[in-house]
Amino acid sequence: MPLPIFPNDQIVAQPPLAGIKTILAIAAGKGGVGKSSVTVNLALALKALGYHVGIMDTDIYGPSIRQMLPEDRLPTQKDNLIEPALCFGIKMISMAYFRKENEAVAVRAPIANSLISHFIKNVNWGALDILLIDFPPGTGDIQLTLSQQANLTGAIMVTTPQEVAMLDVRKAMSLFEQVKIPILGIVENMSFYRPSDESEPLYPFGKGGGKRLASETGTSFLGEIPLDPLICTCGDLGKSLFSADPEAIKPSTQAFMSLAKSVINQTHTLKEKGLAGIGPFELNWKEM
Repeated sequence: MPLPIFPNDQIVAQPPLAGIKTILAIAAGKGGVGKSSVTVNLALALKALGYHVGIMDTDIYGPSIRQMLPEDRLPTQKDNLIEPALCFGIKMISMAYFRKENEAVAVRAPIANSLISHFIKNVNWGALDILLIDFPPGTGDIQLTLSQQANLTGAIMVTTPQEVAMLDVRKAMSLFEQVKIPILGIVENMSFYRPSDESEPLYPFGKGGGKRLASETGTSFLGEIPLDPLICTCGDLGKSLFSADPEAIKPSTQAFMSLAKSVINQTHTLKEKGLAGIGPFELNWKEM
């Protein structure tokens, strides 16, 4: 049975995020760039490096992370708090636990915002080094609620190399700038494909788009993730990429380990410079 959602008047007064050292948004502004896949494998890489990690899947209408990261322990409820699921040692919460399998979530924006507030205020994460928040596509109500309430340290932008993908990523970056959330850097997913270890890389979606976007926006480039069938297979079967490649010899595994290290370094830099998420914002709409 899916877990029930508490009514609004049962949201706890103090959000249980105090034990989390770093909270990062994983965003793109659009779907189809592999944002959830990047979130899952980045979390697994961070865990492999010894960090305590959690994932908040905030795609209310199309949550997919539960498929890629099946639980060893289901979430439970205690008093007004939800204990997150445990998946390969990673704490996780998702709308997938609050509905029947294959059931659509047909709710309007105010209800969706209420659900997101529950995720922020009613989940007992405990002590974590890093919480990754997988943002849904778009730049609307849910994204604003998360930016305002989730105490974000910064945002990681995911794109694919082609210009069409980067159009919406630029819009999402603009949103984070408006709400005063620093951009940690840009990740280029599905960057290239190698038919074999000896072959030259192929670039089915173009080449270097993520680096160009980082250069144009003055943002750090965090790395390239190859187009690798192993990533797809592990995601579909709900297996860890790092269990499938425990020695980290595959380019995709190495890419996520490199990404995890870059994320840690950039986070430390943000905090040292005092640039981590600086809190309350107000959007002022102007007549054009």
